Amino acid sequence: MAFARNWRHAWISETPETVNPREIPALNAVFSEAFTERYRKDGMVGVRVPYLNPAVWKFAIADAEDGAMIWRNARDGIAAFNMVHRSGVEGWMGPLAVHPDHQGQGIGKMIVSSGVEWLKSKGAKVIGLETMPRTMDNVGFYSSLGFTPGHLTVTLTLEAARSGVQSTLMSSLNPHERELALRQCRQALDQLAPGYDYTREIVLTAQHELGDTLFVRKGNDVVSYAICHVVPLVEGRATEEIRVLKMVARSEVDFDHLVTQLCAHARVKGGRRVAIRVQGQYGDVYRKLMARGARVRWTDLRMSVHEYPEVRPRGDGIVFSNWEI
Repeated sequence: MAFARNWRHAWISETPETVNPREIPALNAVFSEAFTERYRKDGMVGVRVPYLNPAVWKFAIADAEDGAMIWRNARDGIAAFNMVHRSGVEGWMGPLAVHPDHQGQGIGKMIVSSGVEWLKSKGAKVIGLETMPRTMDNVGFYSSLGFTPGHLTVTLTLEAARSGVQSTLMSSLNPHERELALRQCRQALDQLAPGYDYTREIVLTAQHELGDTLFVRKGNDVVSYAICHVVPLVEGRATEEIRVLKMVARSEVDFDHLVTQLCAHARVKGGRRVAIRVQGQYGDVYRKLMARGARVRWTDLRMSVHEYPEVRPRGDGIVFSNWEI
């Protein structure tokens, strides 16, 4: 194994290893330390970033497969990590972090560049990530590596509410029906964004018992669907909201109907609200969600590698793709 010299711990591996789920506690420690330090540098000294739910880490590792990379220090600990994901031709990175003891030595550039090259080798046509828009260091760092700022992603929440049952849950289907529904979801997305494919996330969400996929049919066609997670994002927390990872709709009308079903699903699952991460390019959709009483909770800046940008879906289609786990 090759190593790069570091003034604090002498060596950092130059070649990554694939993450083993047994190392989730170590990943959590690096994650918490790195992002707590980031907030401290931004002036928020009292903020302590909590550990992520191990179930969420398991999903992230399984979704990334051999794109789940770690770099070790000389003591065989984790110095840095990058979870690199690909959904068909759409590629993105997150979470990724370098332990504070190893920052400022070029390790961040190495792990991001490794992720970009991995995605290129897998045929990705879109390569991106999300970062904190208020953090000039982060924006400048990624820009120096060839990333271009795009739209904000705004996390909105809507309160849970009753609704007539008009959507279908993937978990309610028998194996044959589930295979048919997966094909229909793949086809619905491919018609809007050729080459994109979220069926892997649908399957893993079910396998890891993190949530479910809601979909709406008209006739024999799926016109909208949403992959959502119910398990808490933070370790040890109770379920308060369901989080939408991916959301696909043929039109704004289909999208609006799906949002209604998501709010009803949140109520059934005992959640108080549903969280939807809205990409800023969908201004009309954003305004309609605000008119429904949505509240702004968080913002992230979406950045893409030059010549590997996001493409607006065909026609009136809507595709929300969460670039965070």
